[in-house]
Amino acid sequence: MNKGGSCWQISFTPQKSYAPELNDFMEEYFDVTACNYTDDGQEQLVGYKDRNFQEADLLQAAQTHGIELPPYQVELLTSENWLKDNVICFAPAEVGEFMIYGVHEKEAPKTDKLPLRIYAATAFGSEHQTTKSCLLALSDLYHRQVPHTNILDMGCGSGILSLGAAKLWSDAQITAADIDDEAVIVTLQNAADNGLDSQIQAAVGNGYTTELVQRHAPYDIILANILARPLIEMAPSLYQALAPGGFCILSGFINEQEDWVIQAHLDQGLSLCKIYEMDNWRAALMEKKK
Repeated sequence: MNKGGSCWQISFTPQKSYAPELNDFMEEYFDVTACNYTDDGQEQLVGYKDRNFQEADLLQAAQTHGIELPPYQVELLTSENWLKDNVICFAPAEVGEFMIYGVHEKEAPKTDKLPLRIYAATAFGSEHQTTKSCLLALSDLYHRQVPHTNILDMGCGSGILSLGAAKLWSDAQITAADIDDEAVIVTLQNAADNGLDSQIQAAVGNGYTTELVQRHAPYDIILANILARPLIEMAPSLYQALAPGGFCILSGFINEQEDWVIQAHLDQGLSLCKIYEMDNWRAALMEKKK
């Protein structure tokens, strides 16, 4: 794949969720895919194709696979390195105890924070408000000196929360899981790039039924930056996987969904410690009392 010169960006109209078949088609057809999230909690799929892209080819491929494409916009991107400039480019940012910067940076920014070097082209999360809120919550747990030797990152995406936990606690072992195999690949790559691969294991699986997740339970800390619906559905499983006296960090929901997500976990017996607000997005720190 030629990452220089120019490429075509195909941006689909945001929706509450896309059909799994469309996600599979995107992964197969496009050179690079990304999933962005709007401030009202909707998903937006974006695909990138090299300069030889023809819209007729996209329509024919979708028809062959029986895929009905949502409305989309096509834009030609021109730069020396379109992947870096348009997909993984984000400015270094200090969040809590951390400095996040991308692999496109020639060197790590000067900082007294813990550096997290991230490649996130095909695994959503590294610069989003919910990720930043989770990193703030992790920083708070670090200062509270809570139990931390066994940590779960559920729906790990780029693995940035796993990296943050490993940076904070060198004696911690982190289990990461995601339903998307690309996310697991990127997580393991980021772990190796940051010298944290000895602390982080990752596996593809369906939530808390993932064999690796079950093997290492119960957990001192569970990180779950997903979306409102799966958070609510998995609340009983999270409670079972969390050790007494443990904490969980929940995010991926907007302010209108806050009460539903929090109540689902209160109903399981968790206690609310703190809400983090960033734009229209929310994160929650909750505790399982001993």
